[in-house]
Amino acid sequence: MSTENEKERKERVIHTRVPESLDEEIRKRASTLGMSVSNLVRNALKNAFGLVEDAINDSANVARTAAEAVDPTTVSSVGGPPDQVLGWQTLVLNVNAVCGRCNTILPKGTQAALGVTAGGGGNTTIICGPCLENLKNAGADAGKE
Repeated sequence: MSTENEKERKERVIHTRVPESLDEEIRKRASTLGMSVSNLVRNALKNAFGLVEDAINDSANVARTAAEAVDPTTVSSVGGPPDQVLGWQTLVLNVNAVCGRCNTILPKGTQAALGVTAGGGGNTTIICGPCLENLKNAGADAGKE
């Protein structure tokens, strides 16, 4: 009978073609890290699947939250309903998100804006930079009339 450890030790070889520039970069990076090219590629593949899974999970959680959020174009007075957005606070995202206005995917590290609500409620709305600029421009145009 073979155990899980024995199965894991029976490694498979994967052959792939890569451009010469990538081959040089991989070899250079492996040398800098003091490891074999094989170990570097193996570790990169293991980590890549984890990163993609994390990005998908973050996006799904943000999309679910955005679907429950208020309409980002809603205007409110200070005494308005607690779910209405009073203003927008710019921030740098620490998770992947989806713009609540145009549905653009916003990767972690992207500058975006968070909707501040009258009651500081649990619903959060995130919008991308271009949508924030459109809101600013719409407000400026309304003041000219």
